[in-house]
Amino acid sequence: MGRHIVCLTFDHDHLSGFIARGMTTPTAISRGEYDIVVIPRLVALLKKYDIKATFFTPGHTIESTPQAVTPYVEAGHELAHHGWTHRLPVTLSKDEEEEELVRGNNAIKRISGQTARGYRSPAWDLSPHSIELLLKHRIQYDSSLMGHDYDCYYARQGDIAELKKPFIRGRETRLLEMPISWSLDDYPHFEYMRNPNGSIQAGLMNANNVLENFVDDFTYMTQVCPDFGILTYTFHPHVIGRGHRMMMLEKLIKAVAAGGAVFMSMEEAMKEWLGRKAASKAAE
Repeated sequence: MGRHIVCLTFDHDHLSGFIARGMTTPTAISRGEYDIVVIPRLVALLKKYDIKATFFTPGHTIESTPQAVTPYVEAGHELAHHGWTHRLPVTLSKDEEEEELVRGNNAIKRISGQTARGYRSPAWDLSPHSIELLLKHRIQYDSSLMGHDYDCYYARQGDIAELKKPFIRGRETRLLEMPISWSLDDYPHFEYMRNPNGSIQAGLMNANNVLENFVDDFTYMTQVCPDFGILTYTFHPHVIGRGHRMMMLEKLIKAVAAGGAVFMSMEEAMKEWLGRKAASKAAE
């Protein structure tokens, strides 16, 4: 029987995502603050099924509301890097991006006792400098790219993408990429947004329909990767925390567990992937 790992991850943006969009009115702030209600419920649900998850948390969240972060840190869940603000690295200078990494890591160390091993970019977009900076600051894995569905790979640096020329791939680095997908993220499915630029994200989808998609992705992994695979789901506390969605999350846990899922934090899954890679090379 194959080994199929599921990583439940939570982007604990709190207020940072709204502030980064310039949305600082009381209603926008309150939407982010709802996660203060949700976090204890999430921690209790994960404990019920003996699951260790990964929380990608901006430094802004940690420093603004540490009481919302402490419950999952004390419960032994992985605390990973998600910037300090929720600004996209591609909108920052190299120095500004490095400042985000340093300030975020300092916040993580103060509340957890250690710096981050993993990183996920706000809005999942890296800059030309990101991989170099992540390696410099001893980040071991990234979870921002989408080049696979059920397998990890090493991130490249120095790609050249020009409109009228063939694409040139850069060199492979030692930064492990643990890929994600918008289709397995709760935010675009559920969160209604009227953005400052006038665009509207409809969200508000039926949770059971989304559940069916999420479960089917796991089932497909067991079919096309019968020996080994890793599947990552992404949630946001203030999004998944609504009652019917919490019920959906518990149904998801039960369904994939019945299908043989092994739940791990991202760091644990990374270590298993690297161990298998080393064993495979040794056997050659």
